[in-house]
Amino acid sequence: MGGVSASENLHTHVFGPSDGPQILALHGLTGHGLRWRNLANRHLPEARFIAPDLRGHGRSPWTPPWTFERHVADLLDVLDAHASGPVTVVGHSFGGALALHLAATAPERVRSIVLLDPAIALPPEQMLEVADSTARYPDYTDEAEARAEKVHADWAEVAPELLDAEVGEHLVPADSGRVAWRVCMPAIVTSWSELARDHVLPPAHVPTVFARAGKVQPGYTSPEFRAALAHRLGSNLTEVEIDCDHMIDQARPADAAELIARVL
Repeated sequence: MGGVSASENLHTHVFGPSDGPQILALHGLTGHGLRWRNLANRHLPEARFIAPDLRGHGRSPWTPPWTFERHVADLLDVLDAHASGPVTVVGHSFGGALALHLAATAPERVRSIVLLDPAIALPPEQMLEVADSTARYPDYTDEAEARAEKVHADWAEVAPELLDAEVGEHLVPADSGRVAWRVCMPAIVTSWSELARDHVLPPAHVPTVFARAGKVQPGYTSPEFRAALAHRLGSNLTEVEIDCDHMIDQARPADAAELIARVL
């Protein structure tokens, strides 16, 4: 169940009934909106998932700027096209940071937030190292190498059929004669810089679930951010730890769905 719309700036996947509770689902860096299909169709079929390919990713425009501010403007266009009233925003990794920027910028559009192992305010030195590696090694010899990179990194616990779907949708021939994920590498490099920016916090009244991946050590958020989030939200914050690697939405979709259902 689902469809695709390109009527706004971003290529947007839509799953679920038109009258279901509305979820804006935001993928992480190098991802795409179709990653949410399994969670939406199999685990939360009663909900309306609005899942864009972020700028610089998938089939959306690759043109800059690639800042949080531009992403937020894109998402407001998506909400104007697809949503009626406030939505629950679910963000994985970079999408979690973006969810907070959206809530801080347009609080009237956000009903609740679910952060799935978000990446927020990471150390600049670490982001320089990751950005440099991304620029140096943007592609793969072949499909087997691309698969192996995922399995030996964050996708070790993801079901094989979901990895097959990822490769089928998102791995494309590169100009070099090799293969690469369907993303704009300058946008990805820039986005590592965005993740070094200071954190923002949601409005105090917004119910927020913060799920950390227990096998990610050190985590992608700092103790300072978590303390600031708890201070801001108080009883509106629910914190949980899931015993898995970074790809919570892919490796533990039932757990992710249960967390989302709490705030629907």
